[in-house]
Amino acid sequence: MYDLLVIGGLGVDVRVRVPALPLPAADSVTVDPIELRIGNTGAGVALAAHALGLRVAVLDVLGADPAGDVVRAALTRTGVHAVLADDPAGTRRSVNLVDPAGRRMSLYDPRPWRGPAPFTPAELAGLVRDAAHVHLSIMDWTLDLLPALRTGLAPVAAISTDLHDWDGTNPYHRPFAEAADLVFVSGVRLDAAAGQVAEALAPRTVVVTRGASGAELHPGARPVPAAAPPAPVRDTNGAGDAFAAGLIAARLRGAALPDAAAYAARVAAAACTHDGMEYPPGLLPRL
Repeated sequence: MYDLLVIGGLGVDVRVRVPALPLPAADSVTVDPIELRIGNTGAGVALAAHALGLRVAVLDVLGADPAGDVVRAALTRTGVHAVLADDPAGTRRSVNLVDPAGRRMSLYDPRPWRGPAPFTPAELAGLVRDAAHVHLSIMDWTLDLLPALRTGLAPVAAISTDLHDWDGTNPYHRPFAEAADLVFVSGVRLDAAAGQVAEALAPRTVVVTRGASGAELHPGARPVPAAAPPAPVRDTNGAGDAFAAGLIAARLRGAALPDAAAYAARVAAAACTHDGMEYPPGLLPRL
């Protein structure tokens, strides 16, 4: 039995600290050591949830390549259970440019999936049945398995998904939203349309995240103030994933939605004070 099953979203991040964003016009810029490490959204949610004390499993595809080895090693170090299939296209990766204030720009290489789904509906349903909560990353290989995801879910379990910087109209994101009970979406491309988008997704709970400006809970557009980081900000990459993990963890432990969101803001703020997604013990606040 797992508290949380994360489906999809494993990859590697190539972290590059840059003097400013956008980058200055130059042929060459000297930077700090460039690091290759576990990253992407599924890893961010899984590792933050693990650091918060949840029993976590991940289901995804990885390439048989050095980038995939980085991901496998990190999952082994943290003790997160992984069910993995081979991806002939290789492991997903991102180049994250991080400025001195911790802000980042991500260049994402998704390695699109080709061919039939890597897991059968029965395999997926068996894993889902043993989870108290399922968090669904918007990976292309999962689309044909979405009916099996809902069918295999335990009666008291719930599904969440993160639509990231959805504009409210791109049809790719809609099947994931329709499969979920709890939807996270960045407000960066929604602006004033956030309320209309949330209404269109009713009766689902929608959390619009706005980085340092906090978040909103829908229905009702209830504000969630951002929490103050407990130490200097080092890297905001993964903060949204940590927020999702914090809210999921709090809800699994019986917290009401507003209280869970306030706690999630504290988790996200603490995550920003650490460089990377492998959080040391005690960094992320427990309930």
